Amino acid sequence: MIQINQLSKKYKGAEVFSVKDLDLKVEKGEIYGLLGPNGAGKTTLISMLTSLLKPTSGTFTIDDLNFKEHKNELKQLIGIVPQEYALYPTLTAYENLEYFGSMYGINGGALKKSIQHHLEIMGLSKFANKKTATFSGGMKRRVNLIAGILHQPKVLFLDEPTVGVDVQSKNVIIDHLKYLNKQGTTIVYTSHHLNEAEIFCTRVAIIDNGEIIVEGVPSELINNHVAANNLEDVFLARTGNALRDYA
Repeated sequence: MIQINQLSKKYKGAEVFSVKDLDLKVEKGEIYGLLGPNGAGKTTLISMLTSLLKPTSGTFTIDDLNFKEHKNELKQLIGIVPQEYALYPTLTAYENLEYFGSMYGINGGALKKSIQHHLEIMGLSKFANKKTATFSGGMKRRVNLIAGILHQPKVLFLDEPTVGVDVQSKNVIIDHLKYLNKQGTTIVYTSHHLNEAEIFCTRVAIIDNGEIIVEGVPSELINNHVAANNLEDVFLARTGNALRDYA
C-alpha cells in the first residue's frame, strides 16, 4: 500500500536531516506503528506522506500512485488525524464534521448519515449540537478522529490519536480503529504509548535521528532482544535513556 524509497527531509537552516534516506514498505491492511523519541522524525515522515511537506529527495507511492504525479488523487485516498485538534472551537461537533466532510466532496444525505453514524459510535450523539470549545479532551479526540474518516480513506494516518485522553475514550478510539482496519483500512500510527502500540500494531518501526533502526512484529522484536519483557524495553535498548528535550 505504501512504498518509500530513499526519502529525506532537511529543513531550511537545519544542520542535519530530520528524515534521512528512509526506505519503508507498508502492506495493505496493516496497522503499522512508527515509534521514536521526540525529534526522531516521525511527524516529519507522516507530513511528507500526506503532502503537507515537500521531501528534499526520494520518492514514495501510495496504492501505486506516485506523490509527484498524483498529488490530488492521493489526498482523496488518505485520512489524517493530527496530534493537534483540527477543530473550529466556535462550531458545534456536527458543524465541524459537516465542514470537513464537504471538503472531501461528501454532501447531502450521504454526509448527514455518515456524521450521525460516527457520532453514535463515538458516544457523541447527544453532544452533536454543542460547541467543541466546551468538550473535554477525550471528546475532542473522538471528533478529531471522525473528521479524518468520514470519506472512508484507504490509508489512515494517526499522529498520537490517544494522547491526553481518559481510559474510556482511548478504548472507544482503539476499538473503532480496529474495526476500520478489519474493513480494509490500512493504518499508519505514531505514539509514545508503547504498551498500546505493542498490542495494537501488526508491525512497528523504531525511528531515531531520521532513520529506521529496527523493524518487525512487536512480539518478535521483544523475543529477539535479551532481557526485553515488552516493547518499551526494546525501545530503550535501541534508543538509549538520554533525555530528548528540544526547542
